[in-house]
Amino acid sequence: MSGQPRAQLRVVLADDAALIRQGLARLLDDAGFEVVGQAASAPELLALVNATRPDVAIIDIRMPPTFTDEGLLAAYQLQLRHPGVGVLVLSQYVDLAYAMKLITDKAERVGYLLKDRITDVTQFTSAVRHIADGGSLVDPSLVEELVRAKRQPDHLSNLTAREREVLELLAQGRTDRGIAQELFLAPKTVEAHVRSIFRKLDLPAEATENRRVHAVLTALRARDVT
Repeated sequence: MSGQPRAQLRVVLADDAALIRQGLARLLDDAGFEVVGQAASAPELLALVNATRPDVAIIDIRMPPTFTDEGLLAAYQLQLRHPGVGVLVLSQYVDLAYAMKLITDKAERVGYLLKDRITDVTQFTSAVRHIADGGSLVDPSLVEELVRAKRQPDHLSNLTAREREVLELLAQGRTDRGIAQELFLAPKTVEAHVRSIFRKLDLPAEATENRRVHAVLTALRARDVT
């Protein structure tokens, strides 16, 4: 029933710094989440997710022993083993290569945010809920880096009015299912619109490129121009 309270979202945290984990746990607890476990390393995280099956795993990108990409690799493994678990990777700074590796293969339940965003509690908790609901997101700073790295001609004028609506919802992080519900369309129709958008925007088709991300960047650049 619509009047029933929303189920409490279950979250696990992975960060080698105990103070950061505890701070995040307190923040999430105060915001109505249930923190079902904490991990200090990638192996601990994977075991914890296997045991608890949370809604979202929040992961520091750099963890022991090398403090390079252990968190990212763990996030990638979670995407393969537990596709129903959302993954939010936190990074101290923008790393374009790491971020693209994370979001290229999956368009749902995945996000990349700078740790600075944690200070905005509303923004951070909204991001966690968005991912749990099947959405995806990238940090605005990452978008700026991608815009600089991936300059493309403007083909928006080639899109129909309906395709522009679909593109705008893509830019909001909606999945195909979410777009179908918003626009009262059949999922197959949305898939056809998305394919048409990719074709008309002349987006790269290589396996290493995420065409959803490029489509979103095209929409964001158009907002900046207008």
